[in-house]
Amino acid sequence: MSVISLITDFGLRDGNVGVMKGVIWGIVPDVQIADISHLIQPQNVRGAGYVLARSATYFPKGTIHVVVTDPGVGTSRRPMAARLGDWFYVGPDNGTLTLLLERAEREGWPCEFVHLDKPQYWLKVVSHIFHGRDIFSPVAAHLANGIPLIELGTPFSEPVRLHIPKPEKTSTGWRGEVAEIDHFGNIASNIRVDDLGEALAHKEKIHVQFKDVEVKGMVDTFGERSVGDLVALLSSTGELILSVVNGNAAERLHAKIGDPFEATNHAN
Repeated sequence: MSVISLITDFGLRDGNVGVMKGVIWGIVPDVQIADISHLIQPQNVRGAGYVLARSATYFPKGTIHVVVTDPGVGTSRRPMAARLGDWFYVGPDNGTLTLLLERAEREGWPCEFVHLDKPQYWLKVVSHIFHGRDIFSPVAAHLANGIPLIELGTPFSEPVRLHIPKPEKTSTGWRGEVAEIDHFGNIASNIRVDDLGEALAHKEKIHVQFKDVEVKGMVDTFGERSVGDLVALLSSTGELILSVVNGNAAERLHAKIGDPFEATNHAN
């Protein structure tokens, strides 16, 4: 049985997510639909891409990930579908795929991209402002129903990419920035486990600096410190993060996306 996942900035109040599911089930009634998130910050393409990249590969091979955070809906931005390794994407060509595509390239996954320019796979009436319902949902359903990717549109090779800053290695550690802030107020940096590398063997020697606050040493779990303590640790998907035990680090430190975030290795 096929699986389709949904990531949107639609929220849950207005019925748009339910309508997308209705369109999908009208074409392929037995498909499973998984809601990853519908609370992406409105128009936050980078945030949607971050959620996609950290979620996509935990789904079964062949899963079709529909991502609709689409401030350019109705303009000349290209509707697209893609295969990245063992997973599919359907949504706007607006940079949402950037982080997952970078991983695909690092790991040598085969990738294909098609411009969705075949209206026979859309709804008969297409709104200028709801392509999630009228284009992306039916295309995902047809893909789940066995229509080959190449039949859904015209191939192309260069999808739009966002500029995603990378951490810089310094003489004493790493200089990065805040990449994401989650529901709990955890502050995730773009410094990852593979950047820290062998330094993690002595994580107590890694100091994290954010604004005028320094956290000396990393922990493995929140429970290693007391309620209210500020801690540095790795997230479940490998980012270096700052957290307040049973609290909200972003609120305490007035953090926002793009703020400088540094880690220093004191092992030497």
